[in-house]
Amino acid sequence: MAKTPDFAKTMQDMMANFPIDTSSMQDAMKSQSMLGEKLAKVALTAAERSTEISAQWAKDSIARMGEMTSKKEEPADYAKAMSDFASSSAEMAAEHMAAYAEVAKKVQMDTVDLMLTAGKDMASDAQKVAEKATRDTQAAAKKAATATTATAK
Repeated sequence: MAKTPDFAKTMQDMMANFPIDTSSMQDAMKSQSMLGEKLAKVALTAAERSTEISAQWAKDSIARMGEMTSKKEEPADYAKAMSDFASSSAEMAAEHMAAYAEVAKKVQMDTVDLMLTAGKDMASDAQKVAEKATRDTQAAAKKAATATTATAK
């Protein structure tokens, strides 16, 4: 009489032969950590530069405020001082806003550059992992097929 094959044993053997490679996950985590570190560096550099711009703007405003509050001989001189302060404040605002725009532009360019580089790296890594997985799976499938054939006999 024909012996019924033990499919549970066959499935266990087949699953044992399928490789599980965790190195690709470790590499992905390392890549993600490096990307996070680089993005944090871009953000921190921008925050530092923005703080410098704000501090300079405050110093300039305080210096001009001192000029405006000094004692004047004629009442018309107070009006002129106020007018000069308003003009210089508008100039300072334009200059400092342009400086902020430069910071934002640099952050944008650096971020896009990092993302493009990361995308290329991830695509390359994914291709390598897929190729390796395909090879490993094919080898395991052949081994499982061989084991199934041997068990069936």
